[in-house]
This record gives sequence, structure tokens and C-alpha cells, in this order.
Amino acid sequence: MSKLLRFPGAVRRDHRVDLWFSRPDDELRRMAEPWFERMRSCGADVRELLHDGCPTACVEEAAFGYVNAFSAHVNVGFFHGASLDDRAGVLEGTGKHMRHVKLRWGEQINVAALGELILAAYRDIRLRLRCAG
Repeated sequence: MSKLLRFPGAVRRDHRVDLWFSRPDDELRRMAEPWFERMRSCGADVRELLHDGCPTACVEEAAFGYVNAFSAHVNVGFFHGASLDDRAGVLEGTGKHMRHVKLRWGEQINVAALGELILAAYRDIRLRLRCAG
């Protein structure tokens, strides 16, 4: 298992994350919000913070997912996405560990697949934490 990216400053609910989503006239951030809410709702042990300017979800202090809004798309990303079972083939990226799902206006979103990936990423980081002991 790879090294965990840890954020000791992660908290149950970070007001800076809420401010990020409430930025006026940024519809792409609002497009990302329900997916971050799915991360938040994975379990009572989920914590959050802004990392590199984007909302990041952790289990305890170990990061498992994030969202970010760009000028023409949203990324729903996973810190250990390369190890997730992506049966629907929606993950993008070629890095050693990270993968993301790109969402664009007017394009169909595979809601079931993305929801499964979020839950899988949450379960994966919990397992990694147990193994790290």
C-alpha cells in the first residue's frame, strides 16, 4: 500500500469549504457540490478541509477524495483512484495514484458509477488506515 496523504488540520465541517461552494456566479462549483456532499455522507469519521484551494474529504486525517471546478469542467478526484475498480471506465488520469472523473455541462453523468467510486474510495482509505495501524 502506498503512503497516505495526511492532513492533521481536517475537521468535521470546515466553513472554508462551505464558502468555496457559495462563491457567487460559479455554477461549476455548484455542480461539484452534490458530489462532495456524497463524500461527506460516507461516514461519521469523514473530515474535510481546503487543500490546494479545493474541497478535500478525509477519513480522520487521510485524504480520499476532492472536487475542483475549472473554467469548463469539474473534477471529482480520488487520491488512490488508480487502485479503485472502475467497472464503468469513467476514471481519467495516468498518474501513479490519483484519478478523477471529469464532469461537463450538457454531458451525461454516470451517477451510479460515480457514487460507487466515492464509496469505494472511502472504504479503501479506511482499509489503508487499518493496515497502517
